[in-house]
Amino acid sequence: MAEAILSLGGNIGPARETIDRAVKVLCDGERVRLLARSSDYRSAPWGVIDQPPFVNLCLIVATTLSARALLARAQATETALGRNRESERRWGPRVIDIDIIAYDNLVIAEADFALPHPHALERAFVLLPLDEIAPDRTIGGVTVREALARLDITGVERLPPR
Repeated sequence: MAEAILSLGGNIGPARETIDRAVKVLCDGERVRLLARSSDYRSAPWGVIDQPPFVNLCLIVATTLSARALLARAQATETALGRNRESERRWGPRVIDIDIIAYDNLVIAEADFALPHPHALERAFVLLPLDEIAPDRTIGGVTVREALARLDITGVERLPPR
């Protein structure tokens, strides 16, 4: 089994409930088994700032799926929950977004798929939740804790449990 790190977020509709549904759809307990889940975090928008704040979290999963098959499953989950990539603005509002941050120590550099995620180490909304569940995990030769120490975490706050 491979171990993958996923980042989930959304800012349209009941984001926390949608993310909960995404985790249930994605993690079937067989092909994708949930190992750890961070708290939910509220974060200021990144990229396009004229939109509502996001809710974000990170997961660590064990999977029998290949990296590409996990990506396909994540995208199918997004579609099932109402995401329509065709009508979205890049980095704009979305119902759900699921990114693969890392898949074991696999490195992929293709036009439509890159691992580790090329922007993960620049984003506090990824690293702060990930630091909660895997601070010593290395991504791109840097630990999560080290990468997070380089970032401004202003605008990212842990939400209270429900």
